[in-house]
Amino acid sequence: MEKSALFRSLSEKIDKVLRSQLSRDEKLKGICKLLRNNVSYYDWVGFYIVNPKRQNELFLGPFEGQPTEHVRIPFGRGVCGQAAKLGKTFIAQDVLKEANYLSCNPNVRSEIVSPILKKDKIVGELDIDSHAYSPFTDEDEAFLKEIGEMASELF
Repeated sequence: MEKSALFRSLSEKIDKVLRSQLSRDEKLKGICKLLRNNVSYYDWVGFYIVNPKRQNELFLGPFEGQPTEHVRIPFGRGVCGQAAKLGKTFIAQDVLKEANYLSCNPNVRSEIVSPILKKDKIVGELDIDSHAYSPFTDEDEAFLKEIGEMASELF
């Protein structure tokens, strides 16, 4: 399936998840499952949420993939922390070239992190790890931004 058609189909499925009667975490987990199971190079998919008690820290929310030891990440640290600090999407097409990279899994080669904003304030992030080098395109960035906008109602 062409990437744009796949992303349109996934957006529709994610919209149904968001309109369901599931809990917030079940909805976020459902989004993670849909993305990981349907995009071949999305090997780890998870949400990081801004800690309401420490506004400069993220904590790990629902995810799909191998467990990670990085359950709390300060703003500015790693790809996730950099995206949070800057408030914009951060793409590392080769994580080994990132001096500030936090390794979650030795198989990860690239990462894209899309901030989730509510009233122009960062409330969370959608984090995708891939075992492939340079898989992320402008289409991925736009798609993940759209998913973040849709999911922002949960934050």
